[in-house]
Amino acid sequence: MRILIAEDEYITRLLIQVSLEKWGYRVEGVGDGKEAWEALQKPDAPQIAILDWEMPGLDGLEVCRRVKELERETPIYVILLTGRDSKNDILRGFDMGADDYMTKPFDDNELRARVRVAERLVHIQISLAESVEELRYVLDQMESLQGTQPVCTGCHKIKGEDGGWISLDEAIHDQSENRFLYVKCPECKEEKRLP
Repeated sequence: MRILIAEDEYITRLLIQVSLEKWGYRVEGVGDGKEAWEALQKPDAPQIAILDWEMPGLDGLEVCRRVKELERETPIYVILLTGRDSKNDILRGFDMGADDYMTKPFDDNELRARVRVAERLVHIQISLAESVEELRYVLDQMESLQGTQPVCTGCHKIKGEDGGWISLDEAIHDQSENRFLYVKCPECKEEKRLP
């Protein structure tokens, strides 16, 4: 899984990057909010972003707000990492769309635990998006079957709305816009059974 780190303090960014890479993550690091925003708008953007609150260009809150407004099938999971630790700051971070909030100095074990939670949630979101796409496909298929008329593959009679079977000529003269579904009518099924 890819993770973006947006942190203007080089040493902090390097420490986070080394830890994440040691745990098997692919990491992209940027030094300001403008670079972070550009990276997170790409179609192949990382699924997790760790943003510093105070950065040049755009601050982490603004990047977070913009990321949450992006039209994506699976939203980017945002962790704010900041020295701001007042309750008001934490609430403001969550109000701007942050999924998680960590204060500096950070603990490696806590960072690892929070990133693992983010990874699990990203996998769940991806799975849900795939399920939604499959459901859309099935619904499209069901809609295309609505309005189909059963047609006997043996005698070519068509099952009418009243349940009776009529000739193809009668159905064509009816000028219905229904599509046809080829099946065996009861008479043709019985003929097949006879020796």
